Amino acid sequence: MPHRLAALCLGLPLALGTILPAAAHHGWSWAESEPFELQGRIERISMDPPHPTLHVKAADGILWQVDLGNPNQTARSGFTGTTAKPGDAILVLGNRSLEKNTAHMKAVRITLAGQKYDIYPERIRQP
Repeated sequence: MPHRLAALCLGLPLALGTILPAAAHHGWSWAESEPFELQGRIERISMDPPHPTLHVKAADGILWQVDLGNPNQTARSGFTGTTAKPGDAILVLGNRSLEKNTAHMKAVRITLAGQKYDIYPERIRQP
């Protein structure tokens, strides 16, 4: 029995190390509370779980990673893998990372060709 407990304790940090970073990324605690707008052109689209992402090049040349909602939530907004393509102009409303040196944000709404896709409508502040 003591050997099993020791083995469990030795393996626990490894197990937590693989789980905690993924868990820490979900939710909004890693992002600023104030809304942020990003305007640019789509470079790459990934609809893969756990979160679809867009890579958007801003006018200043910085490439941003834009996390969308989970695949089902993103699809419910009307945005799918065929909605946009690389090169399309996009406006993203969301919350940027607390780490100012990273070009990373979570989208609340994306706008393409005048069409709005509200991924998290409850987070959109009305004036």
